[in-house]
Amino acid sequence: MTTNTMTNHDFPISGDHSDHEHHDATGTKMYAFWIYLMSDLIIFGSLFATYAVLHNGTADGPMSGDLFELDFVLIETFLLLLSSFTFGMAVLAMNKDRLQQLKGWLVVTFLFGAGFVGMEIYEFHHLIIEGFGPDRSGFLSSFFALVGTHGLHVTFGLIWMLIMVIQLSCKGLTDRTRPRILCLSLFWHFLDIVWICVFTFVYLMGVL
Repeated sequence: MTTNTMTNHDFPISGDHSDHEHHDATGTKMYAFWIYLMSDLIIFGSLFATYAVLHNGTADGPMSGDLFELDFVLIETFLLLLSSFTFGMAVLAMNKDRLQQLKGWLVVTFLFGAGFVGMEIYEFHHLIIEGFGPDRSGFLSSFFALVGTHGLHVTFGLIWMLIMVIQLSCKGLTDRTRPRILCLSLFWHFLDIVWICVFTFVYLMGVL
């Protein structure tokens, strides 16, 4: 008479199976978000190329060196770089399961990002009031398109950040909120890198 011996190796333990599914789901979300960032990179690459082609198309209007105030843009850049650092601190707090610190760093990041957007809106408003809106020349059209698209992305990131603070306050750190924070972190650092390119290619090279 034979007996069937069942061991833990014959059937997966429910907890291990659940953890495996969680890691698979998180990995899939991160992979999908990387694909989204690559598509965004194509959009910004196209806008940079358009700006390069139209940079000299001023229609006898002002050129970049006549419009940009480098000191003002340096403050904008400083705010965004600081926000990238504070978001890194937020992720470190999340990895240590420090919920209150995580929310605090997200709020600080939001304030820096909001300051950046506010300065960008002021710059756009000032240019339009002076008669240098996107309809003035091909150069200004490409400038507003490139910088404005980045600003819209930052604004979307700020809205996402607010939603995450609310979710963290209601639900805490869960298997659902952690991947969302990581995706938002990738998105925010991506925007920081894009802005460094904007600052160098548009503002710094335009003034020098």
